[in-house]
Amino acid sequence: MEIMAGIMRDHILALLKENKRVDGRGLEDYRDLEIKVNVIEKAEGSAWVRLGNTQVLVGVKVDMGEPFPDLPDRGVITTNVELVPLASPSFEPGPPDENAIELARVIDRGIRESQAVELEKLVIVPGKLVRVVFVDVHVLDHDGNLLDASGIGAIAALLSTKIPKVVYNEETDEVEVLDECEPLPIRRVPIPVTFVKIGQNLLVDPNLDEERVMDGRITVTTDENAMVSSVQKSEGGSFKLEEVMYAVDTAIKKAAEIREKVLEAVKAE
Repeated sequence: MEIMAGIMRDHILALLKENKRVDGRGLEDYRDLEIKVNVIEKAEGSAWVRLGNTQVLVGVKVDMGEPFPDLPDRGVITTNVELVPLASPSFEPGPPDENAIELARVIDRGIRESQAVELEKLVIVPGKLVRVVFVDVHVLDHDGNLLDASGIGAIAALLSTKIPKVVYNEETDEVEVLDECEPLPIRRVPIPVTFVKIGQNLLVDPNLDEERVMDGRITVTTDENAMVSSVQKSEGGSFKLEEVMYAVDTAIKKAAEIREKVLEAVKAE
């Protein structure tokens, strides 16, 4: 495996000298992106995303529960990731490993720190009862860049989410769930854009071959106001200041293109 990785790295580096990649893309080009929403009938919201040959399925369930003690006037959002063993030979059954945990945290941080979901509108009884939003990501096929595919799927699923209206009776301390539904309140559409560094080159949307030989990885999540909500560096290596600034500028540009596709998919449905 190490010999094969070395051969692939040399091949990739040789192509990069000509500003080419193994699949023919430019350094800033994404693979084909396909998005479908409302693909899970029993979920309040859902999305299927195919990025190249990488596929993820995201489901959103909304329940009622207690708020966090330090945030009594906010609803709760929690993100989980399952790396389905059938999606890759490197995935194993069992509890989430460090890769699944990192993936969930990056997705969650991008949504939470951008204040994408208006959590204050999910409060039913302050300090006592709020909406709890569960975002579950299932990786179906891994061919690189799970971060972007999962992040895109998560926000698409949230945008498609419908929740039943509720009425709280203070006298009886009971909550009545109505038949009428309303959209989950969303104010921002954060989109993650991931780069890998190979040699002195930064590549957008790495495929699996490129991830196997990368020197480092960085993901920048931005919203429609070009505000950065999260940055995640992983897999060792180092990035110069000018490389980070290039990544941020490029992420804003690429995120705008992806955001348009997400909104089109939600609107079409």
